[in-house]
Amino acid sequence: MTRTLLVDNYDSYTFNLFQLIAEINGQEPTVVVNDDPALLDLRLEDFDNIVVSPGPGRPQNARDIGLVGELLRRTTLPVLGVCLGHQIIGYLAGATVSAAPEPRHGHLAKVSHEGDPLFAGVPREFVAVRYHSLGVQEPLPEELVPIAWADDGVLMALRHRDLPQWGVQFHPESVASGYGREILRNFAELTRQAHGSPSAELGLISTVVPTGADAEAVFLELFGESPHCFWLDSSRVEEGLSRFSFLGDTSGPLSEVVTYRTGSGVVQVRDAGGVRDVPGSVFDFLEQRLRERRVPDTTLPFNLTGGYVGYFGYELKAECGATARHTAETPDAAWMFADRIVAIDHQEGLTYLVAVHDEATRRDAQEWVDRTATVLTGLHAVRDEPADEPCAPPDAEEYLVRDRNQYLADIAECQRQLRLGESYEICLTNKLHLPFRDDDTDFYLRLRRSNPAPYAALLRLGDVTVFCSSPERFLRIERDRGVTSKPIKGTAPRDADPVRDAEIAATLASSAKTQAENLMIVDLLRNDLGRVCEVGSIDVDPYLAVESYQTVHQLVSTVHGRLKDGVSAMDCVRQCFPGGSMTGAPKLRTMEIIDGLETEARGVYSGTLGYFGLSGAADLNIVIRTAVRVGDRLTIGAGGAIVLDSDTQEEYEEMLLKAAASLRAWRAPAVSDVGSQR
Repeated sequence: MTRTLLVDNYDSYTFNLFQLIAEINGQEPTVVVNDDPALLDLRLEDFDNIVVSPGPGRPQNARDIGLVGELLRRTTLPVLGVCLGHQIIGYLAGATVSAAPEPRHGHLAKVSHEGDPLFAGVPREFVAVRYHSLGVQEPLPEELVPIAWADDGVLMALRHRDLPQWGVQFHPESVASGYGREILRNFAELTRQAHGSPSAELGLISTVVPTGADAEAVFLELFGESPHCFWLDSSRVEEGLSRFSFLGDTSGPLSEVVTYRTGSGVVQVRDAGGVRDVPGSVFDFLEQRLRERRVPDTTLPFNLTGGYVGYFGYELKAECGATARHTAETPDAAWMFADRIVAIDHQEGLTYLVAVHDEATRRDAQEWVDRTATVLTGLHAVRDEPADEPCAPPDAEEYLVRDRNQYLADIAECQRQLRLGESYEICLTNKLHLPFRDDDTDFYLRLRRSNPAPYAALLRLGDVTVFCSSPERFLRIERDRGVTSKPIKGTAPRDADPVRDAEIAATLASSAKTQAENLMIVDLLRNDLGRVCEVGSIDVDPYLAVESYQTVHQLVSTVHGRLKDGVSAMDCVRQCFPGGSMTGAPKLRTMEIIDGLETEARGVYSGTLGYFGLSGAADLNIVIRTAVRVGDRLTIGAGGAIVLDSDTQEEYEEMLLKAAASLRAWRAPAVSDVGSQR
């Protein structure tokens, strides 16, 4: 934990800084007023850094700054000066501190920076609160480097060229300042780097159980009763696609649950210490946390060695350059930090246990690994056939949000928009709402057996459970910055007769309509990846391949690229979200058309689900073939791409076909249980 000396310049905001520093450090800072003689008698080796508060006056006045000047001359500890503290750092280095063009007291300003580590994970432009009449003037002396400015040109931040000292003119502790917490966290990280002890780097303890555990048995034994848990489930194992399954929950000491609603500007974080609200976007929050929670390189054959597991819902498009007309009942983002992971290698028949720890939780991590290895060694596989076999799906039409006539009319409107030139392809969807009295785990076990898929998942997040049997990869990002996407466009039903089944697959592959659907999304993805990938690195191979699943054939293409230096997995997802296979093209205009036709938010459906690893890698699916439970209601989304060649009746039937997998797993409650659900 970082030990901070907080020097109080008799300011009314010092203890706002105190609270923020204490939360980030994990312990309270030591506060000493600036003229206390004890300030120069402190053992500075008992501290890791110094924060100098705002305050009244000017740095040229000894009465206003007390003993701060002498303290800073004596120390080589990292220093962060805020407002007056910033001006003191500038003044001691020889800068001119004089009247700003206009006094700014309680003024919100746009601040821009150039990427100094103090602003890691902070947007290049953000809003901060200014309380000052004076400013450090440019040009600066050679010892100082300017690193941020207000929109009126006034210097907002600087750093010392030779000493670990930074100053910010604005007030990061203000309730109206954006990213103050991130800036203070970055200062803590810079402190660790300055001391040569990057304690933010977490440790890993892992072991191998030399038999391949049965994924169902593992989930039922270890996580079946957990209110927040995950199972990233390669229920259909395909070479090169789905070798590993990952299971875990939030019972570990470092775990947390992160939720976010579009437009709120507040990330809610729930951990062992309670619940707190963090200002900012969920993208920025996760990016910052992944930066803070590093793990050493490992020889483990998979990328999820600790990280965040969860989903981004479709309506999060509103924070990726689009608009969102509808509000989802589920959070628009929900992620669990996984510090305890069971990884099942289906190819080699091995099971890995991975525990992430810091200095204080190493023993707990080792105990979990040892205890879990013992449990898995004695675990018996769940028998292949479920006691309650999946049955034929019920009549989907009874539960549709938009009935047959309305959906057919929506398809016709899509084609009208296509003829007008407003879009090339529109991915129209519908929803089914069904009463749900089932057990979450039982429902998912039926789903994975009736419709195994390479990118399946069970996510339980309190009152929300996601049951996913997706065959589609959105983005896989490797540690070496390689990126892959596998858009699906083109679907046909399987047939029990092998000859007829092969004919259906061949027809799908040769259909001009489905080829056009797939091509438009491939070109859209190439465009999205072109924003973040190295020039010349994007290619498509294979193009228009048929993949066959339990209930359907799919037409799939694979797009490859390599991220530019400095582009993170989160940056890539943010630029490409939502996946083009669920929107159509051109993406922004088409999403506006979709919002005008669809009467409800899509929510989790059409978003993406998977993980962001501490290794820098990520693997995310497209959330299709999915049911979502909220309380006692189950929602299933389904749809298809509408092009000019689409047959309205065939598109309607395809939508029902895609809902069928989830419907097979559903059990209608007894009439007495349903009550007024319908």
